[in-house]
Amino acid sequence: MSVGVLIVTHNELGSALLETATRMLGCGPLVTETLAVTNESDVDLLGGQAAAMAADLDQGDGVLVLADMFGSTPGNIACHLEHPGRIEVITGVNLPMLVRVFNYPHLPLTELAQKAFEGGRTGVLRVCPREDGAG
Repeated sequence: MSVGVLIVTHNELGSALLETATRMLGCGPLVTETLAVTNESDVDLLGGQAAAMAADLDQGDGVLVLADMFGSTPGNIACHLEHPGRIEVITGVNLPMLVRVFNYPHLPLTELAQKAFEGGRTGVLRVCPREDGAG
């Protein structure tokens, strides 16, 4: 068994991240689903759909929910799913975060959540001009 992953984002951002990560790595080593939230979405309906998806993804080792932005509708839907030890939620999903998660598919849920957080945080850098003026 392994941790399931649910990506909750605005529009198709989650699908694009998932497709990109699996192409980069050659596979998606964890069972992963995406939930797209649009301006036309019924939030109550999506909340129920997210809960059902999380239940389906949980094969006994829990579910890691990655959302795009804390305080946004996808983030709020994700946060309502949190159940410590069963469903862990990380917001600010980005490609480095998802790749990090996929590189550690055998970790338990809480450790995988920490890897996700670290991958997302360390994957964001400000690139400064070189001192020699080039580039």
